[in-house]
Amino acid sequence: MTVQGSENSSRRGRRSYTMGGMPLNDMPWWRWRSNVRSALHMLSDPVFQRDVWLAGTDGYGDVTDAVYRLVEDTWLDHWSAEKYVGTIFRDSQEAALVDTAVLRVLRIMHQVGPDAPVQTYLAHEAWPEAVRAARDAHLRLATSDGEDPDTPPRSLGVLNMMTRSA
Repeated sequence: MTVQGSENSSRRGRRSYTMGGMPLNDMPWWRWRSNVRSALHMLSDPVFQRDVWLAGTDGYGDVTDAVYRLVEDTWLDHWSAEKYVGTIFRDSQEAALVDTAVLRVLRIMHQVGPDAPVQTYLAHEAWPEAVRAARDAHLRLATSDGEDPDTPPRSLGVLNMMTRSA
């Protein structure tokens, strides 16, 4: 772990410990888990994807938003979720399921491009496999948190309210 100057932190005037260059104190771990779970939930639900993303319903973002929420703060596009066992993830099984989902979704995103329309993602031949991997990870995380994995995904507004720092 290294110490970075304030120019690498979103909190000006403070020093930030980092893991591989990523500030550790910029967002609490539970907020990271909430964002990962939200993304996995949306990526794992074909009915949601049809009724919300394809329909263009406001308040939920799109596929690209979900992918960024999955990897943006955690850097799961740079390293394994195993690095977060004991913080974001409870055990190696959660981490392995998340890694599988991340890799499958990112592979599609890199093939179609981050700004591709929702239909392009959903029509990709590997999309059902990515949805299954996201579903496996979502089920495990939701169940571990004592939540019903089959409730509809929350809007980004609700997620924002849930993850605000007190």
